[in-house]
Amino acid sequence: MTKPFDLSSVTPKPVRVSTGREAEKDYAIVRQTLERITKDWREQPTLKQLAAEAGVQPIQLQRVFSRWAGLTPKQFLQAITLDYAKALLRDSASILDTSYEVGLSGSGRLHDLFIAHEAMTPGAYRTRGAGLEMAYGFHPSPFGTVLLLVTDHGLAGLAFADPGEEESALNDMTMRWPSAQYSENTSLTAPYAERIFDPAKWQQETPLNIVLIGTDFEIRVWQTLLRIPIGQASTYSDIAMKLGKPSASRAVGTAVGKNPISFVVPCHRVLGKTGKLCGYHWGLTRKRAILGWESGLTQPVLEAV
Repeated sequence: MTKPFDLSSVTPKPVRVSTGREAEKDYAIVRQTLERITKDWREQPTLKQLAAEAGVQPIQLQRVFSRWAGLTPKQFLQAITLDYAKALLRDSASILDTSYEVGLSGSGRLHDLFIAHEAMTPGAYRTRGAGLEMAYGFHPSPFGTVLLLVTDHGLAGLAFADPGEEESALNDMTMRWPSAQYSENTSLTAPYAERIFDPAKWQQETPLNIVLIGTDFEIRVWQTLLRIPIGQASTYSDIAMKLGKPSASRAVGTAVGKNPISFVVPCHRVLGKTGKLCGYHWGLTRKRAILGWESGLTQPVLEAV
């Protein structure tokens, strides 16, 4: 029987990971490898087979994963197993309680992005963004091309796009606030991209400002997502309980799915009760990749766990 993961005593480790174009290039290989592995969990290919299918040598595949996530391919695969997901959920309810007390800038969040958030007035949501001006831009990221939408108050949208799907991602986001005014301006969005995806810049003194635009209930759900620290996870039902609506798990799931600021508002850290990865707007392969990448930032060598 496989020994269950015990994450109770682990401490985060500093890791330097690839960023920008290099990270985006690495992700193309990581994504292909994940898709091959998840196609049939029962028949796991060898490192040599995975490398051959990715068109690289085994040593190159090792280097890609090490550079991209700070983990070997074997360690990374451990970080996306069901047993590991269950370990992330082991203290789900208490994590939400603790994080509410600690807040978004406590010592327990030293390895997470330093965020300050504000909720847009309900009127901005009801008028479908009328009066809002948003700059947008596409940038490389560790999880493929990222689309950022920024207002005068901060980051309002973050979406991912697979190759050739940039226009689809832009339409997806602009249809959320169809009455807003949009203009492409990468000089405004680039600083956000650089900070969001470079862990070395997460703890700058000035927080990353984000703006939540949604219904009152959606905003409450998204604010709760911000309380889930990196290297941990929660469930839809635990979030519903935290909001005082224990029967609203389905509504919570809908709100999580509508999260407009992916990755920063960590909807990827919400799992099913059994640890199963449920839907993710930008694809389950990307969700697995993000969770595995985060484990490389927060956990010691997994083989030693």
